[in-house]
Amino acid sequence: MNHLLAGAVCAFLAVALGAFGAHGLSQRLSADLLDVYHTGVDYHMFHSLALVAVGLLQRHTPSAAARWAGALFLAGIVVFSGSLYLLAVSGVRQLGMVTPLGGLAFLAGWIAFALAARKIRPAS
Repeated sequence: MNHLLAGAVCAFLAVALGAFGAHGLSQRLSADLLDVYHTGVDYHMFHSLALVAVGLLQRHTPSAAARWAGALFLAGIVVFSGSLYLLAVSGVRQLGMVTPLGGLAFLAGWIAFALAARKIRPAS
């Protein structure tokens, strides 16, 4: 998978969804649900940038750990942010039970990223 491309697409979607939340949902959702939605957008963008970093890392030092990091960041975006988006617009609180699985994917992705980055040697 091209993590640079995935990161760029995910970042585009985070900006679009953030704008939709700010302009399309601000009058439709309660303050609490709007806050939930924006938490999803924040983590979506942070981890889109992490995907870009994975793509750059893979160009420098390709590794299985980097591939895992990218896959886990992408899974985290879908599960963590996706569940928060759905919870906010539907009001179905049970969707929040899925959110921590996405958080675990993010954490595992950062561990995998660290393992991949550990292989980089500083320039002499």
